[in-house]
Amino acid sequence: MKKILIVDDDKNICELLRLYVEKEGFSVKIANNGKDAVDTFNSENPDLIVLDIMLPVLDGWQVCSEIRKKSNVPIIMLTAKDEVFDKVLGLNLGADDYLPKPFDSKELIARMKAVLRRNRMVEGEISKKRVEFENLCVDISTYQLKINGEIVETPAKEIKLLFFLASHPNLVFSREKLLNEIWEGTEYCPDPRTIDVHIRRLRGKVEGVSNKWELKTVWGIGYKFEVKSTDEK
Repeated sequence: MKKILIVDDDKNICELLRLYVEKEGFSVKIANNGKDAVDTFNSENPDLIVLDIMLPVLDGWQVCSEIRKKSNVPIIMLTAKDEVFDKVLGLNLGADDYLPKPFDSKELIARMKAVLRRNRMVEGEISKKRVEFENLCVDISTYQLKINGEIVETPAKEIKLLFFLASHPNLVFSREKLLNEIWEGTEYCPDPRTIDVHIRRLRGKVEGVSNKWELKTVWGIGYKFEVKSTDEK
């Protein structure tokens, strides 16, 4: 069940929106000022935020800016103003959509579903370029290796090698197959033992990071990224 955070200082509007949104199968959290909105976002991790601009303590623009420092969660901004400047400012701060008051609840629901749909598509594309396991994240789109959340400087070929192996957990690949994958599209093809060197360097970075996976040698064949079952120590 997707969780929606509704932020508006008008409690009647919040309760009315709660009825419509919950009827569509979402769960709802409510905040009535900007500070509570940020705090609720941090504690509840919602899937989408419906955010009014005219709020006490922190206005909607400030809330949007604070959230965008740490998350790409979809945000639909609401306002009584229908001015181009307000729309442009909200979108520039990272809002995904903009709806002026008064609005039709059915239109808001339709926009929420459209934004969530687009977000799923984006996440799907990103997930194809990133693999994650306990304490490990390999992102081929940015060529970054993160261990325990920290970026570890790693050459591009090692990133590609680790990404390929981790994208196919528990499958064994020969050195020749790995060479073809890592050096695909280049005229230069190194000696198969080059893979051994890259694996050794990668182990120096990832060995001992988790007991749930490891870079493993399969003697006489090649290598695999082994993910241990839950009942293994």
